[in-house]
Amino acid sequence: MQVIFVLITISLFVALGFLGAFLWAVKTNQYEDDYTPSVRILFDDELPNKDTKDNN
Repeated sequence: MQVIFVLITISLFVALGFLGAFLWAVKTNQYEDDYTPSVRILFDDELPNKDTKDNN
């Protein structure tokens, strides 16, 4: 039974560590995407329509 309490305690500390890391990342703008807007123009072209019929 003591092993369960030890494992629960350890898992709570690990979960709090991950929560702290997540909150730190959000607070310091680690999730800001500076790269995608600069290359978005490269992907704006539409693909050519493949449904065109040849009149041969």
